[in-house]
Amino acid sequence: METGKVIVEKVRGKSTVTKCFSKYPLKFIIPRKVGSSESEAVWIYTITYGGGIVSGDSIACDIIVGNGCTTVLTTQASTKVYKAVGSKCSEQMLERQVFKAMSDSSLLIVDWMTSGRHERGEKWDFDLYKSTNHIFHDGDEPLFLDTILLEQGTDAGLAERMQDYQVTAMVILLGPKLKHVQNQIQEDVKKIMSESLHMPTIGSRQYTSRHNDHNLTKPSFLASCSVFGPKVWLRLRTHHPPQTPLVGSHWGIGVVTRIAAVTTESVYNFLQHQLSSMEPLLGVRPYS
Repeated sequence: METGKVIVEKVRGKSTVTKCFSKYPLKFIIPRKVGSSESEAVWIYTITYGGGIVSGDSIACDIIVGNGCTTVLTTQASTKVYKAVGSKCSEQMLERQVFKAMSDSSLLIVDWMTSGRHERGEKWDFDLYKSTNHIFHDGDEPLFLDTILLEQGTDAGLAERMQDYQVTAMVILLGPKLKHVQNQIQEDVKKIMSESLHMPTIGSRQYTSRHNDHNLTKPSFLASCSVFGPKVWLRLRTHHPPQTPLVGSHWGIGVVTRIAAVTTESVYNFLQHQLSSMEPLLGVRPYS
């Protein structure tokens, strides 16, 4: 059952909310303006009554962004998932997000979670967490199908398997307006991991730390990048066009970055740096 819906369309040349509906336990906050007056991005904040998600909550919302519009869907703060007190039910969190993008659409998805209030002893203290992100291209053509599953094991608990890592994150970048961010994040991740895994230097301490474990370096910030999407076919230019071959490149249309980190602050710093160039488009710097 749908608990919320927002439609954003072009009205007099500007991105405008033309329909907004929500019901308990979901609520939308749509400020008139966020950030610079030069930006036309519509910001939508989702909140839940009680400050988080409690046992039995079920939320399903539909966000439609019209042609030529820019929209940011976010929250006021991190979303809390509260334990059920006195309940015999297992502690589970299931999340499913489906995105339908056109060929000229641009999309940024940041999906991340922490282990809990680990300073109070809450470290991956739940039975199951499942987050599914599906992106479909030009209608119903599957482009990116991904599921993250964290659950307690019979031989080793989740906290033991995660070791010291308290944060997991996934960043998806898709579309022509984010091509420069895709290029930057791939270069930066390559540099960060090269320094932390092979040549630790003073400059890499922002994201990494060293632990004496059999003389091996254990990074406090791990990241990887991969390209997804159909191959782009390039025609090599020669002096004889009839003999010009078609060559498939490894370039896709999207980039996914996966992160595991010891501290929340290191992920914030990473996101701030990588997404800072989106300020003209969104009106403010993400995670500023």
